[in-house]
Amino acid sequence: MSETELTVTAHDSIHAIGAEAWDACACPEAEGGGRPEDPFTTHRFLAALEDSGSVGPGSGWHPHHLTVTRADQVIACAPLYLKGHSQGEYIFDHAWAHAYERAGGRYYPKAQIAVPFTPVTGRRLLTRPGNEDEGRAALLQGATALAAQNRLSSLHVTFCTDDEEAAGERAGLLARQTQQYHWHNRGYRDFDDFLGHLSSRKRKTIRKERARAQAFGGEIVSLTGDDIRPAHWQAMWEFYQDTGARKWGTPYLTRAFFDLAQDRLRDDVLLVLALRGGRPVAGAMNLIGRSALFGRYWGCAEDHPCLHFELCYYRAMDFAIEHGLQRVEAGAQGEHKLARGYLPRATHSLHWLRDPGFAEAVAQYLDAERAAVEEEIEILTGYGPFRKTPMEDHE
Repeated sequence: MSETELTVTAHDSIHAIGAEAWDACACPEAEGGGRPEDPFTTHRFLAALEDSGSVGPGSGWHPHHLTVTRADQVIACAPLYLKGHSQGEYIFDHAWAHAYERAGGRYYPKAQIAVPFTPVTGRRLLTRPGNEDEGRAALLQGATALAAQNRLSSLHVTFCTDDEEAAGERAGLLARQTQQYHWHNRGYRDFDDFLGHLSSRKRKTIRKERARAQAFGGEIVSLTGDDIRPAHWQAMWEFYQDTGARKWGTPYLTRAFFDLAQDRLRDDVLLVLALRGGRPVAGAMNLIGRSALFGRYWGCAEDHPCLHFELCYYRAMDFAIEHGLQRVEAGAQGEHKLARGYLPRATHSLHWLRDPGFAEAVAQYLDAERAAVEEEIEILTGYGPFRKTPMEDHE
């Protein structure tokens, strides 16, 4: 093998790839102990999913991670899974699966480059700096070849970046656009400074919501790092299990994941807990990136007015302002976020479908869907809570 030749290899566990080699591609900005831009693609996060049994046998998410090597150095990698269903993805292809199977095909298993259970935009085609173009191209070629050789129906790359979308289109994949809600920090000094940019009516509504939430009869604490204790994880697991059972039927993460989070991920995590009599009665779990806070899970043991908004949205904004983060991504769906300053933003995915006729039908659908999504983003943005002119609605 020449020193310029690239080799693509599939691995059935993240542990088959050294943490140093993986993170050199996934989060080179964190070398030396800095915070990663995307905590979800770090070796430690993906390993926690595997080691806890949240992915792997019986989960429908089977690791098949890719590496690209040159002269024994990993220059690119991707978190790839063979999927036996379409759960835990948040960019939905259920209708595609039904159509494919009604036509006599077998949609599952399929290949998915993604972070399981995580509707967060980030790099999915991970490359060492300076190897972006050839690394992405090799990963896409290797992933589509793997899918084709194993006669899989499809390959999907979900919540990828704009640059990766462009690379995928050059490689012949179909691009899809969806949307979710993000809050952007415009250099606010504090929460009141943010409120000053809203219309009077929205500003008053948020102040009332925060006052109602904070009057629930206890205290609200924000914890990260060593301030998070095992008892806090136990409470968060109970909240997560209750919410997951109502939303998805079966929660995706196992109890063991929360123990591993205490051991390996607590510096990446912000827990916002409502305590009454010293006991957690509600909580929100976030992961902290270099420039963003990512809201992930919420749950409660008691219902209190507006407490969900306070813990999930307003405390996240407080944290972002205090720590100079550029945005808060509050997860999938939820038009109720709009009135609270979270505006719609486009999200992207890539899709390769083995059957040419089916691929053509999906391509036509995606063209129409993209136009509808772009129109919806424009309309919803106009309904946001911000003042339309600098002098509008000053108190």
